[in-house]
Amino acid sequence: MWTGRYARSPVVRALFNVNTMSETLAPENEEWYRCIPDLLGDKLQPLFVQSSLDRDTNIFLKHSMEKSGWLFTQLYHSFVSSVLSSVVSRTSINGFLSRGSMFVFSSEQFQRLLRVGLEWRADRMLDLGAGDGGVTQIMGLHFREVYATEVSPPMKWHLQRKNYKLLGIDEWHQTGFKYDLISCLNLLDRCDDPLALLRDIRDSLVPKTGRLIVASVVPFQPYVEVGGQWQRPKEHVKIKGKTWEEQVTNLSTDLFEKAGFEVEAVTRLPYLCEGDMYNDYYVLDDAVFVLKPTNQSQDFH
Repeated sequence: MWTGRYARSPVVRALFNVNTMSETLAPENEEWYRCIPDLLGDKLQPLFVQSSLDRDTNIFLKHSMEKSGWLFTQLYHSFVSSVLSSVVSRTSINGFLSRGSMFVFSSEQFQRLLRVGLEWRADRMLDLGAGDGGVTQIMGLHFREVYATEVSPPMKWHLQRKNYKLLGIDEWHQTGFKYDLISCLNLLDRCDDPLALLRDIRDSLVPKTGRLIVASVVPFQPYVEVGGQWQRPKEHVKIKGKTWEEQVTNLSTDLFEKAGFEVEAVTRLPYLCEGDMYNDYYVLDDAVFVLKPTNQSQDFH
């Protein structure tokens, strides 16, 4: 049974904090990207990258709205989900039904964060908890070898179809080679030991040039799915702050710096997931960081 370790589940996450939008792409979606840089910590203020609703994001939203209108497909999905939900994780159900794809950033947004061009290429990347590989594909265009981890069997099948190299959740950091980029998207708040995960990532990056791209839902509310139930992780990380800016600042200082990382860039983006027969799509607030390893990590205890 899936324990939720190193896997992300956007629909379940959205159901914890339902925040849905109507069929019309209203001006309110500008709130998805709003940040007051002056409220960020002094170190973060010059590193903030302002994002906006772009073409690829619009395409995802319109496609999601179109799919939510497929009545008979949505009725079938709802029936299968209700039958299997007590014995199968929602991530696996989504993989089996080929639904619930997520969207974190567009190709243009990814390139802006990493400060690279369309033609930039590197050797090797790893996407932890890659889901169906939709976001992996955006990043993978820039790498000669693309590795991924995932615990859901149906999602593994989707990744294999896309020819990504699958690694076990306990072996990716023991391969004997390093990664130019590791992505950890909406995962830190859904794994049992985020601090150990960050340490393993840091040790697995190419020295000096390797980078970590992290997306985290804000507010940061860690839960782990175990046997269909949600519970607090073994290593509970509490991030202080009531606003997006306060939590992002504390993520930087109380988590990333202590794990031996320095922020190179940060932006605010919507964490989008395909909808269902009830909602066109789901959306949560994300903070997306580009991190580089530093020489020292601090003791967490």
